[in-house]
Amino acid sequence: MEFNRTLKLDKLKSSAFIFGPRMTGKTYLIRGLKSRLFVDLLDPEKELELKREPKHFWEEISALEKNSLVIVDEIQRIPSLLDYVQKGIEERGLKFALSGSSARKLRRGGANLLGGRALDLKLHPLTAEEIGERFNIHLALQYGTLPRLTQLLLENQKNEAKELLRSYYTTYIKEEIQAEALTRNVGAFQRFLNVAAQGNGQVIEFQNISRECAVAASTVKEYYSILEDTLIGRFLWPWDRSERKKARPKFYFFDCGVVRAIQNRLNDPPTSIETGVLFENWMINELIAHGDYLNKGHEYTFWREGPHEIDLLIMNGQKPILAIECKTGQQLPSASCLDAFKKQFPKVPLIVASLIDKNRRKLESGIEILPWPDVIRRYAQL
Repeated sequence: MEFNRTLKLDKLKSSAFIFGPRMTGKTYLIRGLKSRLFVDLLDPEKELELKREPKHFWEEISALEKNSLVIVDEIQRIPSLLDYVQKGIEERGLKFALSGSSARKLRRGGANLLGGRALDLKLHPLTAEEIGERFNIHLALQYGTLPRLTQLLLENQKNEAKELLRSYYTTYIKEEIQAEALTRNVGAFQRFLNVAAQGNGQVIEFQNISRECAVAASTVKEYYSILEDTLIGRFLWPWDRSERKKARPKFYFFDCGVVRAIQNRLNDPPTSIETGVLFENWMINELIAHGDYLNKGHEYTFWREGPHEIDLLIMNGQKPILAIECKTGQQLPSASCLDAFKKQFPKVPLIVASLIDKNRRKLESGIEILPWPDVIRRYAQL
């Protein structure tokens, strides 16, 4: 089953990194390109060969003609190859597509990130637009939108879809954490991952999580950085004029189905409270995906002042340009919350992304309530 992916790799005119979580379709997309050399670092024999003799990679690419495309899948497994990639770009006039599910080893290990010689592209789970008219928001909240999983759901194979999500969790622990030696204490990390999943979309209290996992708060912060670096989730930091005063972020997993698999809730339909968190999670991820694909360069934060909070604040540089509150029912932000927000941001439009409304509404307070597809279109037009 084909999905119309927004990221069009066949139109690349220069080298590029393509980073994305596991099973978002990176390998499928790059295998569709016409390359002169495909290096699959998931192949144990090839990985072992190039770890032992990385110069073999240079010898292979040196034999290619100028403007040839070279693909390296899972480049983070052998970061030293990037030195030869740079030589290939500069000395041989080659073009490279470099995919990976973790930038951690590249950044933390001081790997050669090519100094602006390659684009930094991101691939996300399927968006509503990529799935098209077959998209079902309720299935997306319950099971997520990984491409293979979406295909199974569209073929009415829910049991197979659940098994895929369960295996994603165990594969992540086995291949990303153990194989990459990201943490010595895998048992403690698994306990942390379960606690982090239960707190998905909530303000993080590092000390509380530290007590629940029986590890130091500094270790909890390191574990969160592992999740972020391996693209399993992202921090959303509260807005503050002073960068130094930003504290108590939220953390959102990259896919609703994956987080529900970690929570062991795949056999249960979401409760009303859970639906609210999942819709917020999905909407934020969806908008960030569109921002990446449209190359908007926005930053994302949330607003909090005392008891008041707005889910998402979209920033253009240091300037807020749009605020979004996600709602799954009839309850709207309180008058005191609206007053506090407008006092802080008198010129920033605030809209409500509604899961249940089918038509736009505008309240006397000036707030617009939009069906969720209209919110995505509104953002795309910014």
